[in-house]
Amino acid sequence: MLEVSHVNKSFDQSFILKDITFQLRSDDTMVILGPSGCGKTTLLHLISGMEKCSSGSILVNNSPVQKPTPDISFILQNFGLLPWKTILQNVALGLKIQGLSKKQRNKIAQELLAEMGLNGREHEFPMVLSGGEQQRVAIARAYASNPKLMLMDEPFSSLDAITREKLQDTLLASWKSSSVPYLLVTHSVEEAVYLGKRIVILAGNPAETQEIFDNPGFGDPGYRKSEAYYQLIRTIREQMETYW
Repeated sequence: MLEVSHVNKSFDQSFILKDITFQLRSDDTMVILGPSGCGKTTLLHLISGMEKCSSGSILVNNSPVQKPTPDISFILQNFGLLPWKTILQNVALGLKIQGLSKKQRNKIAQELLAEMGLNGREHEFPMVLSGGEQQRVAIARAYASNPKLMLMDEPFSSLDAITREKLQDTLLASWKSSSVPYLLVTHSVEEAVYLGKRIVILAGNPAETQEIFDNPGFGDPGYRKSEAYYQLIRTIREQMETYW
């Protein structure tokens, strides 16, 4: 589905990313862990088409990624909601760009907002929502365009612990119902183990793919309370300590 092959990225002749290689299958989820400033966000920008690789290739369904496309949705750290538009208008924005009628796009947006527990809030503005509610609007907007791939850059980092866990559950439920693969960047090992079917450690200067962990317990409703969950967290933490 997603193939990142020997990707390098440099700025001012200094390499940020070196020989990044991994694959994300259509039934997969993947989480990237790495120290601050190692190029995790840059990697998402490359995959989204917002930036170009210095060398290497990025394919989505065997087609090179050359520019942003509706096939790839990107949830930013600050949610990226337009404050002057209503919640409904924010969710429907991509559909308007795609040329759907107002009736069609409002129907899709309302259904997604209902799935996110925001039914009846359609005509409110982002400024009156809590951080968790804004994040749910951002997730709804990302799914509205029926993407083939979801990219998320630390989507829950600004939320309190309880809200964060609830939205992690919301994301998993959305993934199970939509089957849209996602690639998520986080600093939280706990979040990575809960949300990633596979977990990539990115580290070094320039950053390289150091290790990829399979996560057999991923998707189990009780996984967060299991010993296997905590054991994988400990294992990954121990490995991370060897890289930074």
